[in-house]
Amino acid sequence: MTTTIANLKDKFKVLKLKNASENISEIISHAVENDFSSEKLIEYILDQEIEGREAARLEKYLKQAAFPEYKTLAEFNLKEQQTLSKKQFNQLKELSWLERGYNIVLLGPTGVGKTSLSIGLGIHAINEGYKVIFAAISDLIYWLKTAEMIRSSKTKLNRVLKCDLLIIDDIMFMAMEKQESNLFFQLINKLYGQTSIIITSNKGPTDWGELLGDQAITAAILDRIIHKCEIINLDGDSYRLTHRETIFGKS
Repeated sequence: MTTTIANLKDKFKVLKLKNASENISEIISHAVENDFSSEKLIEYILDQEIEGREAARLEKYLKQAAFPEYKTLAEFNLKEQQTLSKKQFNQLKELSWLERGYNIVLLGPTGVGKTSLSIGLGIHAINEGYKVIFAAISDLIYWLKTAEMIRSSKTKLNRVLKCDLLIIDDIMFMAMEKQESNLFFQLINKLYGQTSIIITSNKGPTDWGELLGDQAITAAILDRIIHKCEIINLDGDSYRLTHRETIFGKS
């Protein structure tokens, strides 16, 4: 029986080799042009499939992470954030803290790069094979309160519970009611020991009682977050104000 492109596509589909099935014509053309041996052709098909699956994985994980913007560590300007040394930056980039289950608390005033750094670390972690979820504190509390009523909230919370790194942004942005504080504690308790957390805040952990409204709950949350944690203070001028754009151009 003569083998056709359609036959090959069907066989690749049965084997769940999606990239090979969709691109078999181009793969064969490339192999002919480069005079591939049989072994080289097989290797090339497998390499293309691995690359395709990795690209699909990255796309899926980036979508699920729900970053508010795509900003890599390469875009983080250390010259404008002098309180973070190059050595500290490189240690964060190595992700050994994530492998060891450490948390990171990024402190500092508005606009100094806390969120940008957390996003960059999150994207880098995804590229290294980790599952990451980014959530503003207001969104996280909403998911916790509505998980039993709204399917999308339950789905997002399930992803949070299964992720390797949870980024909680602007933790002092809103005050919580007692029910919300309890739900937040229950989440932190479930994540304790299995998921690393990055928290960005304009106030230190000792002030989080203002947010949570209950000193006992605050102490219990801090006990779990600070147990294995690196606290990094960022300072300086607001990046957005320094590089603000007006109708006359950048200031």
